[in-house]
Amino acid sequence: MKTTISLVLGCVLTLFALLAPAQNFPAKPIRIIVPFPAGGTSDILTRLIGAKMAESWGQQVLPDNRPGANGNIGADMVARAAPDGHTLVLMDVGNLAISPSVFAKLPFDIIKDFSPVTVVSYSPHILATHPSMPAQSVKEIITLAKSRPGKLNYATGLGGAPHMAGLMFAYRTGINWAYIPTKGGFANILIVTTGEADLLFNGMLATLPHTKSGRLRLIAVSSEKRFPTLPDTPVVAETPGLEGFVTGSWQGVLAPAKTPPELVTKLQTEIARIIQQPDMKEKLSTQGADPIGNSPAEMAKWLAAEKDRWAKLIKATGFKLEQ
Repeated sequence: MKTTISLVLGCVLTLFALLAPAQNFPAKPIRIIVPFPAGGTSDILTRLIGAKMAESWGQQVLPDNRPGANGNIGADMVARAAPDGHTLVLMDVGNLAISPSVFAKLPFDIIKDFSPVTVVSYSPHILATHPSMPAQSVKEIITLAKSRPGKLNYATGLGGAPHMAGLMFAYRTGINWAYIPTKGGFANILIVTTGEADLLFNGMLATLPHTKSGRLRLIAVSSEKRFPTLPDTPVVAETPGLEGFVTGSWQGVLAPAKTPPELVTKLQTEIARIIQQPDMKEKLSTQGADPIGNSPAEMAKWLAAEKDRWAKLIKATGFKLEQ
């Protein structure tokens, strides 16, 4: 009997020890690293979600922009942070899945050094041009690019998801354009709106407002089917030779590896709750982003699949970057 009681007490104490971190979390302000400049999709989502997390949990949620190296600098900061749930990264996790294939050397392992929390949203890329560009459709862009090999300027942060969209587009259509490197996100938009570059693929959430204002010309969307809020805008995949062309910005949250599973679950539950609120769903959908909020296990599976997907394109094109 004494042995049985001791075992039961031991199990109870172990359970309380496991639950304690989650019950006391957050114990201090939460810092969310945004490894891109302000104004991009990751930055917008961090500020929207962070404000609601702070309201719900009574702790500050501090966005911290740390751009550089296609998001790898900020991601590395989180990989090395204390695994207590108080330091997170919200980024285009498509970029993270691409990095192992385009960089010869990374300071972290995307599988071993992070605890996936959730994919927040999917925003298909918009193919947009400067309003002065003569081509006004996907087919006309291909024709123009073929008539001017290497002359069209494509704005992108090198090695990121928008870059891969341009690389896949060029690879499948047999065109050649010049990649104009930026720091990504809003910087891509800026140099096209100012006429320093001709066109871009970029996340809809950050880019759509600039097409509505007339600063960019909306050409197509890179989703599988026409987007509900843009029924008259074609998808890239409707163009012969580009069937199945689907790219976009997948924004997700990760914590350092070895973050206790109960904290990861608490973070995922809260983020999923926030993005399903009516006002958040409306903000996201009207700007072209679908809320997701999947489980950590589902995110981990998706990340591994995306890593394999882009590795095939990188191998086929021979593209590489030095860290």
